[in-house]
Amino acid sequence: MLTRLCTILLVLLAMGTGARAQSWEVGLGGGVMVYKGDIAPNFNFRDPRPAGNLIVRRNLSQPLTLRLNLGIGSIAGRDSSFSDPFQQARNTSFRSSLREVSMLFEYNFLNYSQLRRVKNWTPYLFGGVGVHSAGLQNSVERSPYRQIHFPLGVGIKYEFKRPWSLGLEFGTRFTTTDYLDSYGPETFSGTQKLRQGNPSDKDRYTFIGLSLTYTFYKIVCPE
Repeated sequence: MLTRLCTILLVLLAMGTGARAQSWEVGLGGGVMVYKGDIAPNFNFRDPRPAGNLIVRRNLSQPLTLRLNLGIGSIAGRDSSFSDPFQQARNTSFRSSLREVSMLFEYNFLNYSQLRRVKNWTPYLFGGVGVHSAGLQNSVERSPYRQIHFPLGVGIKYEFKRPWSLGLEFGTRFTTTDYLDSYGPETFSGTQKLRQGNPSDKDRYTFIGLSLTYTFYKIVCPE
């Protein structure tokens, strides 16, 4: 499913309009993933896990960018990290590996010009849709699964030396599942029902990272 989605997204990137401002960017990023869910009701930055991503951008115009994002990392959570009496009594934990692919639209707030000798920088807002694959590693056995998520976040990018750019990004993946941590409404039954997750609150995770990208500028010859 992930491979098929990657192929579709690459085709969509290649089908961009013929605007003169177009250019391609490719790059790598690194950072951490942080989880929020039944075992961590608040984002707990005491349990960050390493993560990385591959970025392919198609700059459609000065304000609008289409982006393919491939990510890999892991998330973790522990009841012992919180002072809530219920969590202290439950005392559970989990760790899960993650792979993700998503298609994003970025909106650049400033004029991210592609002219020579211009210091390009801009904050941007991004959103889109993606798919993640999770592999859980804890005492509650569940098979790896794939789910849709909706990324939303902010970032800033700066072309410090043409064609190289640095980026800083903070983005949350809002998932459609309550089993990202394997604890959901139907995880336990009988006398263990108090250990079930909150059915009204879906799990999510956040990626915080730095990136380095290279821009392939389109050279326009004079007529």
